[in-house]
Amino acid sequence: MPKPQAWQLNPPSYPFSHRTETRFADMDVLGHINNVSMAGLFEHGRGMFNHAIEVQRRAPGQRWLIASVNLDYIAEAHFPEHVDIASGIARIGNSSWDIASAAFQGGECKATCITTIVLTNADGSAPIPDDLREEFERLRVKAA
Repeated sequence: MPKPQAWQLNPPSYPFSHRTETRFADMDVLGHINNVSMAGLFEHGRGMFNHAIEVQRRAPGQRWLIASVNLDYIAEAHFPEHVDIASGIARIGNSSWDIASAAFQGGECKATCITTIVLTNADGSAPIPDDLREEFERLRVKAA
């Protein structure tokens, strides 16, 4: 497992955060949040981040598709403590971008996630419009 960068472990590095509850059903037999549930917590946090930046803003016929999701588990997370999913834009390409997220409990990073999203239309990948690119720039993570 690659070692996370220092900024990934620091909640203030991220411009957006969403607190969500853990559920009893999220625990595995060892008593910590299982890997599938952690992926679901990241999905929910990413959805809230996308909603905050109004992902509905796209031209007719365009779609946003997830190209990859990479999770790294750092420490055990536990029920019933809430999880804060912090997110921000880590990379902006021509037609794709990366959302960097981290799951925190009690201020400690439990896992990190990088999600690559691609903007597409009927012809394949499509360039990111200038107004969306400006929004992404505003929501960049503060990498050290």
